[in-house]
Amino acid sequence: MNIHLVLLIGYSIALTVAGLWVSRLVRNSGDFFVAGRSLSAPLLFSTVLAANIGAGTTVGATGLAYQQGVSAWWWNGSAALGSLALAFWIGPRMWRLASDHGFYTAGDFLEYRYGAAVRGVVASLIWLGTLAILAGQLIAGAAVLSVVAGVSRPAGALIGGVVMTIYFVAGGLLSSAWVNVIQLIVLLGGFLVAIPLLSSAVGGPSAIGAMPVPHDGYWNFMYSSGAGMSGWAMIAVLTPAFIVSPGLLQKAYGAAGERAVRLGIGSQALAQMLFGFIPVFFGIAARAANLQIASPNDVLPTVLATQLPVLVGALGLAAVFSAEVSTCDAILFMLATSLSKDLYKRFLNPEADDRRLLLVARLAALAGGAAGVLLAIQLETVVGALGIFYSLVGVSLFVPVVGGLYLRRAGTPEAFASIVAGIATLLVAQVTTGGRGFGILNPNLLGLMAAALAFGVTMTVRRGRPRAATT
Repeated sequence: MNIHLVLLIGYSIALTVAGLWVSRLVRNSGDFFVAGRSLSAPLLFSTVLAANIGAGTTVGATGLAYQQGVSAWWWNGSAALGSLALAFWIGPRMWRLASDHGFYTAGDFLEYRYGAAVRGVVASLIWLGTLAILAGQLIAGAAVLSVVAGVSRPAGALIGGVVMTIYFVAGGLLSSAWVNVIQLIVLLGGFLVAIPLLSSAVGGPSAIGAMPVPHDGYWNFMYSSGAGMSGWAMIAVLTPAFIVSPGLLQKAYGAAGERAVRLGIGSQALAQMLFGFIPVFFGIAARAANLQIASPNDVLPTVLATQLPVLVGALGLAAVFSAEVSTCDAILFMLATSLSKDLYKRFLNPEADDRRLLLVARLAALAGGAAGVLLAIQLETVVGALGIFYSLVGVSLFVPVVGGLYLRRAGTPEAFASIVAGIATLLVAQVTTGGRGFGILNPNLLGLMAAALAFGVTMTVRRGRPRAATT
């Protein structure tokens, strides 16, 4: 039997068993949603880094490096910049509010600040967008299984979906935080072992420097083709989303204190900046090896499976699979908590007790996992799938969250104006310009500018009216 497949199967079983073992500690919804607010800085570091290193930052960034060059670093770099802002600007303040008022989700904060209507609208938008990012992770996991064992995309997506759903449904944030430690060790260990061997296999730095490149900007760190998911232009797409992503905010809620937020998330941002060079190297090595790869989804698994000794390649593939699964559980976290707490308990059954809320959260994770598998079969690329989520979160959530934290006079009209203007501008720019925007003003940046402008104009118009202090 294929040794790559055997090791991946064994690894998947080990993750599932570990998650089920930790789930014994989950006794109520507080444990499931925010891990009892007990995450230390090291545990927060590992669970946030494992969540941030997923399909986009590994498979997606490697495919971009193969096609576009060293500017693919900006996928990880942009996410890391967002994490720094979360660690020192947004996260500690949000943790303080969450601890004082018992927040479990980003929706709890939105209702506290703007009212139930804003909570419901944003939760619905996030649920739809989150399915796209879950599909992106499953596409990447399926690509690994396709390269090593010829497994079809539907079957590969189903396998990845089953693994992450079982251990997350059982234990929520508590299980995923501890399983993420295992995944992070495998992920970093596999990649670090593979790098020197792969460099030797393709002929070393001299061969890489002499290889033909597809365009003049291949070695330009600041290169961008003009599209949103390209080079430094990704700052507008990814940085805002990583500041206010509901899943990352909820991980911050689970911290043991503000210091844990600063140290845990801040240090993971620095680690992600360094990690960003790894997928860039893999993409460049694939081109140096003269591999002819049609799909960007297949670049990373192909180079690991064909250019390394079998055992090292298997470890590297396990690292990739680990990255996808670790991010999947973070996404299920958003799906489960958003539907159960923000929609079900708030609007459908306000009297639901803790036991019923926990049951609905688990059922929501099951439903989300199944929907993600189905969507993964339909969408073509990792980059395309993830772009949907990051764009939606950035233009709809960034301005209301930041404005709600720092502008006391802002209210429901400002939030709704921002959300409508941001999404409408993003869609119009995306359709009319084919996703390219106008020079440096890509559709995401235009959407963010429109959201901020609408927020500010609405607040100015309403300035004469009294506001109740909320912070």
